[in-house]
Amino acid sequence: MDIFVKINLMLSPYFFLNSLECGTDEAGRGCIAGPVTAAAVTLPAHFTNKFIKDSKLLNEKSRIALRPIIEEQAICFSITHIDPLEIDAINILNASIKAMQECIKKLKPRPKYIIVDGNSSINHSPILCPTTGIITNTVKKFSEDGDNFFNKIPFSCIVKGDSKYMSIAAASILAKTYRDDYMDKIHLEFPMYNWRKNKGYPTKEHREAIKKYGVTKYHRMSFRLLPEQLELDF
Repeated sequence: MDIFVKINLMLSPYFFLNSLECGTDEAGRGCIAGPVTAAAVTLPAHFTNKFIKDSKLLNEKSRIALRPIIEEQAICFSITHIDPLEIDAINILNASIKAMQECIKKLKPRPKYIIVDGNSSINHSPILCPTTGIITNTVKKFSEDGDNFFNKIPFSCIVKGDSKYMSIAAASILAKTYRDDYMDKIHLEFPMYNWRKNKGYPTKEHREAIKKYGVTKYHRMSFRLLPEQLELDF
């Protein structure tokens, strides 16, 4: 048995048995340009696929091949982009949580349980995470109906959940591929930054392009766009 299959045997189909459970994850949190993108996925209770795992452990070709399989076999899924202006306004943590909240709210049917990658709660109330034993920080709701919606759905935050649970891994793949598509599209508008390759991450090439051409409407101005020894002329 090769390591690829061994890794995937560790993924569980669900966290909470006998519940309509969705998993959610985000992509692009560490980028300096482009949106942060979240996905939420509800899979059938005993869904199995030996190739699905954390998107970071898959190459681009594998992620692209898995996306239609996830979309066709999921009970439901959704995608949300939060743009750089909003990231700058509310900070990247809140933007990531808002993206996941919005994804979950779009799911039909409505989930009965939510599992979240990481240790940041999607609920604003301080709650003891059963997996980490950490009391989550207070995080606000981002819509008028947020309290009514999320207070009625139990959830668990799971550190490295995308390497443990199938629905979170599936969400990580959708978030990554949809965000990559977005970056490929805006690359055509600003090809000098080569977003088609770096996807908005702070590579040396990307930062050299910022130094040469300045910033765009897609850059996150609240992030450190250049090393401290370099300066931007606005």
